[in-house]
Amino acid sequence: MPMYKAPLRDVRFLLNEVFDYPAHYASLPNGEDATPDVVDAILEECGKFCEDVLFPLNQTGDEEGCHFENGEVTTPKGFKEAYDQYVAGGWQGLNYPAEFGGQNLPMSMALLKAEMIGTANWSFGMYPGLSIGCMNTILLHGTEEQKSTYMPPLVEGIWAGTMCLTEPHCGTDLGQVKTKAEDNGDGSYSVTGTKIFISSGDHDLTENIVHIVLARLPDAPAGTRGISLFIIPKFLPSADGGIGERNGVTAGNIEHKMGIKASATCVMNFDGAKAFLIGPPNKGLECMFTFMNTARIGTSIQGIGAAEISYQNSLVYAKERRSMRALSGKKEPNAPADALIHHGDVRRMLLTQKAVAEGGRAMLYYATKMADHMGIAITNGDKESYDHWDDKLGFLTPILKGVLTELGLESANLGMQVFGGHGYISEHGMEQYARDARIATLYEGTTGIQALDLLGRKVLLTTKGKAVRDFTSEIAKFCRDNLANKQMRPFVWELSKIVTQWNYLTVRIMLQARKDRDLVGTAANDFLMYSGYAVLAYFWAQMAAVAFEKLEKGGNDEPAFYQAKIQTAEFYFDRLLPRAKAHADSMLKPTKSLMQMEPEHFHFL
Repeated sequence: MPMYKAPLRDVRFLLNEVFDYPAHYASLPNGEDATPDVVDAILEECGKFCEDVLFPLNQTGDEEGCHFENGEVTTPKGFKEAYDQYVAGGWQGLNYPAEFGGQNLPMSMALLKAEMIGTANWSFGMYPGLSIGCMNTILLHGTEEQKSTYMPPLVEGIWAGTMCLTEPHCGTDLGQVKTKAEDNGDGSYSVTGTKIFISSGDHDLTENIVHIVLARLPDAPAGTRGISLFIIPKFLPSADGGIGERNGVTAGNIEHKMGIKASATCVMNFDGAKAFLIGPPNKGLECMFTFMNTARIGTSIQGIGAAEISYQNSLVYAKERRSMRALSGKKEPNAPADALIHHGDVRRMLLTQKAVAEGGRAMLYYATKMADHMGIAITNGDKESYDHWDDKLGFLTPILKGVLTELGLESANLGMQVFGGHGYISEHGMEQYARDARIATLYEGTTGIQALDLLGRKVLLTTKGKAVRDFTSEIAKFCRDNLANKQMRPFVWELSKIVTQWNYLTVRIMLQARKDRDLVGTAANDFLMYSGYAVLAYFWAQMAAVAFEKLEKGGNDEPAFYQAKIQTAEFYFDRLLPRAKAHADSMLKPTKSLMQMEPEHFHFL
């Protein structure tokens, strides 16, 4: 049977020993209550909720899936009861202002919570997760009336939120959006159109659902410059803050998917639905990115979760399952065969999963410090501060989303491989993790879209390479600070080479792209993956430095924990970081071999 244990020791290691979150929280205006004891208590309770309530529903929810009948969606057995417990625990409002019923804790607390929830039951986590971006969008761009109307029930969790962007004829290219909005003359609008792939578009968990919808006004300019953003509730709010009459929005169907089957993915029909403009007219795409950036960071958590849950179950199986003898001789002479964990290739798979899960978690916790500052800006409606921190986090967002979901999928596939034939059947749960993880590389922008966002927009267009220079300057400082430490020199040497190579690659692409614009597209995926392996190397080196320091000081009762950190870092640098070299070689190759074939020559006859 599958199992899940909240990785609280690793979480505490990152919070307290690597990134010094206690000092970080103490420096924030909303961090006063986020004391180490409070944070630890919240994480403990969240861990129990995930282990005892959510994880047992993961496999059953996958088997049952969601139900659709007469335009209404019903979630699998047990989900409504679990969600009611989630609401009763105050989990949805953890980081939102007290004036709306929240606990006013830093935004990172919500992301730490989301990682455990998503790992235990990603389908469940989608429902409250979609509300986060909705609330952030309303806080940053909504009017005071919109905030007072929608925020309290959303913060409490009795209402949920979605984002409705994609349409049948367009996916990422939102300039093709056709959904129409017409002014009713009373401060409201009438919206008509169809949206597809809407996660949590309809369900039975909450009494109301607030849709954030992209639509086009009649006189709007063509393309992305003519899109506006609207609030469209399933039920119109009543004067007393409850729910009133049903709005003109219904689910037309739910998608039948290979994974996250307990998460309702809906076709949503807006038939003259009453809507309320949020943000300026024709500026909806800019406002929407408040939602999208939140969603992309949230999706990166799925990559970490896939690696973590796959590793936990693979490790147990590898210690129990016996097959053949180790090549170096019998390890368990009293048993008929040695456990799988004694075989080198199985260790390769386990250590890859461990390196991705723990290294990805470090990347996330680093990024969430910036998210805390963004959260304060959102709460205060301070767009200038929000833009500053959004730019800093923006460089890491496509790396977090693109690379961690790809490596999370790889880790889930490795988990199936550790189980062998047993990984392919549903009993052990491993095939579900692989199916669930597959979607993470697709939604909220495919890996290719993340790659173009990183290289084309964040590095070349917006910052002219400065984003890479700034981040590698931080790595270079770490190298200087640790150069005198003999134990750290192997890591420092490799990181120093990365600092030089990453900047060199960026400049070479900038120069070559002036002559051949196609290079941006042909190099983007390799640049993204190279960047991801480089960032992971930086954080594994940081974790190794802390572990060396702890072991040198002595006096702790967990030497095995710190030794494992060092050994996993060594594995990462020896076995996974070399992948970056292949990406470096590939990204600078001429575009000819990719672009020379005529479209009609792509055939299968």
